[in-house]
Amino acid sequence: MIAKLTEAERAALADTLPEWHAPAGRDAIHRRFRFADFSAAWGFMARVALLAEKQDHHPEWSNVWNTVEITLTTHDAGGLSARDVAMARAIDALM
Repeated sequence: MIAKLTEAERAALADTLPEWHAPAGRDAIHRRFRFADFSAAWGFMARVALLAEKQDHHPEWSNVWNTVEITLTTHDAGGLSARDVAMARAIDALM
């Protein structure tokens, strides 16, 4: 079973993932990315898709023109887990 993050691990996220925040009413982390245009946003999504397949951890996301929004949560854990943190770090490394 995949464990949820502890309170101490959650508190550390503000320092380790400063661009990500907890959306209201969800045990998850969320970030909005903006790009020059649709092609740049789509290219980013393609790179994230490759990461998601490699980590076998797939985001909830949406795209409107130059904006990509990503929410990460681990359904098998019933909330935020180390898998989400690892995925967020890998996504941030693409920027």
